[in-house]
Amino acid sequence: MITPRAVVFDLDGTLVDSLDDILDSFLAAFASVDLQPPDRAAARSLVGRPLEDMYEPFAPAALVPDLAAAYRVHYPLHFVDRTRPYPGVVDVLTALGDRGYLRVVATTKRSIMAKELVEAVGLGPLLDHVQGTDGFPHKPEPDVILRGLAAVNARGTWMVGDTASDLVAGRAAGLKTYGVTWGTHDASTLLGAAPDALEDSLTPLLAMLEAADG
Repeated sequence: MITPRAVVFDLDGTLVDSLDDILDSFLAAFASVDLQPPDRAAARSLVGRPLEDMYEPFAPAALVPDLAAAYRVHYPLHFVDRTRPYPGVVDVLTALGDRGYLRVVATTKRSIMAKELVEAVGLGPLLDHVQGTDGFPHKPEPDVILRGLAAVNARGTWMVGDTASDLVAGRAAGLKTYGVTWGTHDASTLLGAAPDALEDSLTPLLAMLEAADG
């Protein structure tokens, strides 16, 4: 039996432009503990890390669980206020499916929230599995990627992401790494993680896969 091939994608900042909704919920939580929220730019620099890790620099440790809980109340009510797939994402995911590749999401989000998000923005039918980080090590460890691939019994080819952690995790999982420049980390930061490809579009990925198949 031939093992199917899969391309693995990060979610936020890679497939969907969700930054504003994430930051709005992140900052709104501070009112629940009577703390002044940090500067938006400072919070943005931490997007992509686990939620508790994002709050730690800005609040006493004892309040971090309360902040995370407040976020998890606010975000599901506002998670698609402005969140949309990036241009070209639907076309590339469709093309990958047509070529026989499985399409797997590996995200720091919890699985239940990640699945709700992809369905809400219309990507659910274009993805074969959505794997969140549920009680195991988060990226840059490779666990979420490996679990996602195991769920569909597939061999990973590329890990596509917008942060250095995505790229480091992809390499640790044995995949080639494809950095995208429109998300959380800029090109210079992504280059520090030595990606196999760094692009401002997903379209070149299709040509790279075609060349490998040829």
